[in-house]
Amino acid sequence: MKRYDYLIVGAGLFGAVFAHEAQKAGKRCLVIDRRPHLGGNIYCEQVEGINVHRYGAHIFHTANKRVWEYVNSIVEFNRYTNCPVACYKGEMYNLPFNMNTFNRMWGVRTPAEAVAKIEEQKAEANARMEADGVNEPRNLEEQALMLVGKDIYERLIKGYTEKQWGRDCRDLPASIIRRLPVRLVFDNNYFNDPYQGIPIGGYNRLIEGLLDGVETRIGVDFAELKGNWRDKADKLVYTGPIDEYFDYCYGNLQYRTVRFETEVFDMPNYQGNAVINYTERDIPYTRVIEHKHFEMFGSEVYSTPKTVVSREYSTEWKPGMEPYYPVNDDRNSALYQQYRLLAEQEPNVIFGGRLAEYKYYDMDKVIEQALLTAKEEQL
Repeated sequence: MKRYDYLIVGAGLFGAVFAHEAQKAGKRCLVIDRRPHLGGNIYCEQVEGINVHRYGAHIFHTANKRVWEYVNSIVEFNRYTNCPVACYKGEMYNLPFNMNTFNRMWGVRTPAEAVAKIEEQKAEANARMEADGVNEPRNLEEQALMLVGKDIYERLIKGYTEKQWGRDCRDLPASIIRRLPVRLVFDNNYFNDPYQGIPIGGYNRLIEGLLDGVETRIGVDFAELKGNWRDKADKLVYTGPIDEYFDYCYGNLQYRTVRFETEVFDMPNYQGNAVINYTERDIPYTRVIEHKHFEMFGSEVYSTPKTVVSREYSTEWKPGMEPYYPVNDDRNSALYQQYRLLAEQEPNVIFGGRLAEYKYYDMDKVIEQALLTAKEEQL
């Protein structure tokens, strides 16, 4: 008799949710992770009494009431509302683009005035394309200019996007920004989803709750078990990179990755907001995160004398780095399909999560997919 019903590779959200559901159904699970901690990219470190999002800002948001109730059944979430700010040459603009943004940029005060300004600049972009004999945007720059015009593009999109992708906007496909949200109201709430927040006490409490009673082992590389995992479990749930599982037989899938510089400041409040984007191309980092603002509000911010700040740098991924964002161009999409066909031929192996599916997932979608997979397993 095999010892486990499921060997689950990866202790991130997908693996933890699946393990939680399997354990509730009476299944024997072992969760392993190569990192020295559980939680995957939502892992938090305690620094100066502050929960630091080690792998970048993670803000939970969803329109799915069932998912919201599910996570809150594990740990209560707070009221955090994401209202990022963009800094361009010392000027601060609210995001997403809304009446506060337009007032700051052009001095307009009414939606009609804002629409008129945007339409004027969109018409200029359209005229330039027509003069070139072009009917459809050929790249991201032309797409953005057609959607929001020159001022918003040059101040708030161009530099940030080029840092994010490491390429000139004219060398990026138009499909990256099929639409850009323009709100003709004074509303800085970044997400349209009705439910958003951060777990009270940090994301580690969510993972600990999901994995309560489940056997886990950290610092274990699946590569060491791959050859004989069937001797240990009936089924495998694999959440790691799909190309790695198949020993990169078709080549590496490409990613963008992120590097962080984290610093403790001897002051209670560094920038007054959790997230500030830096949209100038000449500033090397894309954004600055001040972690305490995810869980401390109003005067609470001054309850600790220090603060922790992370600067975020986007860069090309290389083997050995943490993969973050799939590069979903034609080359990588075709390569992933080759790996997916191999995955369909693997008996008793479930591939799930952003790395195994080579897909960018918001946290709520990861949970939805893990719950659906558990249902398909009749858990």
